[in-house]
Amino acid sequence: HDSAVALIEDGEIIYASQEERFSRIKHDSKFPKLALKDLLKFRKIKLKEIDFIVFFEKPFLKFERLIETYLTFAPRGLKQFLFAMPVWLKEKLFMKKEIIKQLKEIDSTFRGDIYFSEHHLSHAASAFFPSPFEKALVLTADGVGEWATTSVAVGNLNKLQIKREMSFPNSLGLLYSSFTYYLGFKVNSGEYKLMGLAPYGKPIYSNKIRTELLDIKADGSFRLNQNYFDYATGFKMTNKKFNDLFGNESRKPETEINEFHMNIASSIQKVTEEVIIKILKNLKKEYREDNLCLAGGVALNCVVNGLIKKLKIFKNIWIQPAAGDAGGSLGAALAFWNIHLKKKRVFNKTDQMKGSFLGPMYSDKNIKSSLDLAGANYKKIKRSEMIKFTANEISKGKAVGWFQGRMEFGPRALGARSIIADPRNVDMQKQLNLKIKFRESFRPFAPAVIEEDCSNWFDLNTPSPYMLIVSDVKESKLIKKKLSSKKLSSINNKRSIIPSVTHVDDSARIQTVNKKINRVFFELLNEFKKITKTPLLINTSFNIRGEPIVCNPADAFKCFMGTDLDLLVIENFVLQKSKQKKNLKKDYKSKFKLD
Repeated sequence: HDSAVALIEDGEIIYASQEERFSRIKHDSKFPKLALKDLLKFRKIKLKEIDFIVFFEKPFLKFERLIETYLTFAPRGLKQFLFAMPVWLKEKLFMKKEIIKQLKEIDSTFRGDIYFSEHHLSHAASAFFPSPFEKALVLTADGVGEWATTSVAVGNLNKLQIKREMSFPNSLGLLYSSFTYYLGFKVNSGEYKLMGLAPYGKPIYSNKIRTELLDIKADGSFRLNQNYFDYATGFKMTNKKFNDLFGNESRKPETEINEFHMNIASSIQKVTEEVIIKILKNLKKEYREDNLCLAGGVALNCVVNGLIKKLKIFKNIWIQPAAGDAGGSLGAALAFWNIHLKKKRVFNKTDQMKGSFLGPMYSDKNIKSSLDLAGANYKKIKRSEMIKFTANEISKGKAVGWFQGRMEFGPRALGARSIIADPRNVDMQKQLNLKIKFRESFRPFAPAVIEEDCSNWFDLNTPSPYMLIVSDVKESKLIKKKLSSKKLSSINNKRSIIPSVTHVDDSARIQTVNKKINRVFFELLNEFKKITKTPLLINTSFNIRGEPIVCNPADAFKCFMGTDLDLLVIENFVLQKSKQKKNLKKDYKSKFKLD
């Protein structure tokens, strides 16, 4: 899942983008043909000019794991075995041949070779080599690569070596995904919903998870009791025994969420935190390293990251913004450059990710052409005017589709393809969820805050440019009154002076905005601060539920006209909903599968 392509040139990251943004299929797993074509167009090169092409994992090792797993659990898993083998024997096992075929369809003159990195090495490389550290410990935790599910690596300049790993079927990522499935959310997509739901509940099932499902050792390593899971041999994550353990069937998608579901979410979140913290404390003791890098899907658990930061286990932490499988494309390229070719590492004391703004950008000519083709009514104004007008409209309660510069790489919108609104508005959280994102009402929104102002509003005194750390809202900003119990509707209670970005546990998932790296978004925040004395805005991804984040101006206009957004700003082009032709308003929600 999350097919992607990345380009590095002389060790510098030039481009990175996911296929889903171009195909409009969320978590698209197909060969990244459209993303690759955009990369070549962006860099103005031909495929044959690229020296090395690297794939992010080793198919033969993965095939070995599948065969050994089926043999270990036989006769269980026969149906899955018969389903999986034809695909593997026809395509996946011969990935090199398949990649060459796809590349030749783009450029028939392509004659290059293909190299293969290991899955967890690609993840670790994506975290260490762009990081601001000369030396660091790297923890990767995800579902499963070839065999590895959790790995520890040590990086030093242009060297990176995996020291130890845990293997399938013992996986913290798959454990978390099993509970995602049990709660009726989509695996490899809905894990963040579980994380957002957890603060509503109490961890009353944590002990049951620890004693029945998980055998945790003193160093944080663990084994999962496979009697309760089906992911190794079946088509589901959990089984009847799992249901019986918790006394309920798995929740059917889109049905009501009750207190039981909240408590389950809270319990697995707590156990996940405990395991990660135990692992890291042990690693700190053993390696005595000050710097930590994180990658893999588990690194997208912002609550865990916030806890690591709060406990100060390591002096410095850096998390790859595209920590999931999409980042493997970048890591594979960086591993090849630094480790295989033994080239000098490109090093930057901030980091090498350029704010994660690594995707395509669009010229004024392209934007005008797209808007004209769509029949849009727009006005192009100077940037300074656009900033003032947009900030003023937001302060009046308007919700804005915001499209600027190069598209973000990774799952978070960081001010290039964002929906932005006023965090002071108590109704905005509900309005954005139900009328614009068309998603579950309990889902929290993140604040984007001017970097220098962050510590005045949140208990966080370091930059968090990639929206990967949860921290508490400052006590001075909270409203001290007794609130109702944590029902889903309680998200609408006014807990602070920035209620629409304050979750039910008084926390927020923070993005700090740097003037040099994210200039236009910084200017907007600064203008909003002048008007309201509030240096932050709601920042959520520019899309509807089930749809990938918008990529080009046509996607942006379509989303604008299919939602209750009031304003669309594409570079310096400003569009007001009230001035658009009514026949252009479309409902396209049904075209996307629910996430």
